[in-house]
Amino acid sequence: MNKHLATLNEKLLGAYGIIAFFLLWEMGPRVGWADPQFIPPLSKVLLAGWKLAVTGDLFIHISASLQRYFAGLVLAVLVGVPLGFVLGGWFPRLAKFLDPLLKLFSQVSAFSLFPIIILFFGIGEAGKISIIFWSSIWPVLFTTIAGVKHIDPIYIKSARSMGADKATTFFKVILPGAAPSIFTGIRLASTVAFLMLIAAEMIGASAGLGYLANKTCCLEFIVRSFAATLTIALLGMGLNYFIHWLEDNTVTWKEESVTPL
Repeated sequence: MNKHLATLNEKLLGAYGIIAFFLLWEMGPRVGWADPQFIPPLSKVLLAGWKLAVTGDLFIHISASLQRYFAGLVLAVLVGVPLGFVLGGWFPRLAKFLDPLLKLFSQVSAFSLFPIIILFFGIGEAGKISIIFWSSIWPVLFTTIAGVKHIDPIYIKSARSMGADKATTFFKVILPGAAPSIFTGIRLASTVAFLMLIAAEMIGASAGLGYLANKTCCLEFIVRSFAATLTIALLGMGLNYFIHWLEDNTVTWKEESVTPL
């Protein structure tokens, strides 16, 4: 019995912090620790979210946000991964030459590029997707380059010594070897893309979770804004878990080492 309780406690250990936070969120405004006009109790936020879901408005905003998110992220993966293989595998000297310039570009925040992006793409969907693309391509590109560079050359030499051609070497050795690093970059890019999505939707959008969270002109909208913010957090966490699941089911050859405490 005690063993089962210990196992259950270990599984729920990560959830205790979230439960404590939600309890504090519910009780804080009710006992006067926070002003309920600015921080409503969790129950009111959940009720507002339920009303948005019943009317269908919440799903309209989620759908609009996810379309922009996936468009920008997928575009970043389609550009960043092949470019990372080219620079990291076929043209390492070019990668070394471009490394300072690429790092310089990666430090340019998409926020500072808002005027330029709006000038070229406007405030429509293309502008929002461009912001997400710019923010998320750098983690994908850099981790792909690093993953290719860190493949042990002996694996490539062994494959070639056994008669493997370039295509076989790439798909059987280089791509599997770099895959864990690539998925790490995609997870980082996913987080950045979602944060930039919300920021982009606060400017010139008529639908989306960022647009919904920015509507705070009265108490009702403040509650709805918290409901949108909670939805954003849960959706972002869910997308991160989805990428983890995708990696675990794709990179099946990766061995996990657990160091006992």
